[in-house]
Amino acid sequence: MSEQLKGSCLCGAVAYEAGPLTGPYGHCHCRTCQKAHAAAFVTTGPIAYDTFKWTKGGDTVAFFESSPGKHRNFCLKCGTHLMTEYTEEKRRILRIASLDTPLTSKPAGHIWVSDQAWYFDFDDDLPKIPKGAPG
Repeated sequence: MSEQLKGSCLCGAVAYEAGPLTGPYGHCHCRTCQKAHAAAFVTTGPIAYDTFKWTKGGDTVAFFESSPGKHRNFCLKCGTHLMTEYTEEKRRILRIASLDTPLTSKPAGHIWVSDQAWYFDFDDDLPKIPKGAPG
């Protein structure tokens, strides 16, 4: 996939552009994602660090450092989580639900299923990885 990805927050105050995903995307079930998104899991995908830019409302974006070096970027007005940034490693991971550009591929699997929410049952045949991401 070589298209430019575009995304935004719920209230429309923040928008971004990014290059294509640089690897498979999937569903993260880790406890910090559950807490940050108030959901059983969040769907995420990697992008090249230098392809991301805020196109609207960059001054309305804040971050929370949920673990050392991991910055969860969100809109200050509506709270939408948009992207995670590992500044030391020069890595960025999009929150797929914030995309306005539809993806043509399907998620590759589930990660951190060892933290699976007690109220969530899997009903797909995607790979399930107990901890972390593959590779």
